[in-house]
Amino acid sequence: MVSWIISRLVVLIFGTLYPAYYSYKAVKSKDIKEYVKWMMYWIIFALFTTAETFTDIFLCWFPFYYELKIAFVAWLLSPYTKGSSLLYRKFVHPTLSSKEKEIDDCLVQAKDRSYDALVHFGKRGLNVAATAAVMAASKGQGALSERLRSFSMQDLTTIRGDGAPAPSGPPPPGPGRSSGKHGQPKMSRSASESAGSSGTA
Repeated sequence: MVSWIISRLVVLIFGTLYPAYYSYKAVKSKDIKEYVKWMMYWIIFALFTTAETFTDIFLCWFPFYYELKIAFVAWLLSPYTKGSSLLYRKFVHPTLSSKEKEIDDCLVQAKDRSYDALVHFGKRGLNVAATAAVMAASKGQGALSERLRSFSMQDLTTIRGDGAPAPSGPPPPGPGRSSGKHGQPKMSRSASESAGSSGTA
């Protein structure tokens, strides 16, 4: 654990920050020799970082693994060994020069495929989002209309129950009551009968 922490600090400080500062100075001073030197270092360091990602998983159990990493970074940076320049001139530059055309073709194909895939998935995502928005809007509109319909029916039921108007006109006649029109003929008829009986007597 201690070896891992020390190796990470060495790689971070001496393998990344220190070269970054001197690369800045090379760019600022426009020194071609220093510029080329640090460019070669960054190419080798990029390959080292890529390899480190896998070796940290599979070779971390190896004895003195982290100590070897510290020694390798020091060897790359040392002005006496010039490890980064040596590796670049002996191995990296000849390999990249011989495979440069194939690498460029692969990069162009990967770029085109990635662009097509991005456009395809972008269109698909937009279609899915549009469909979801339409479905949500339709569901929301249906729920709102049902809610308004329930409110309107409830209000009509309340109005009919509470404020029903009373029927106009006189109350219907009872069974023992007769109207005036039917009562008057009966009275005149009884009076004429009584008058006839008194005349015959």
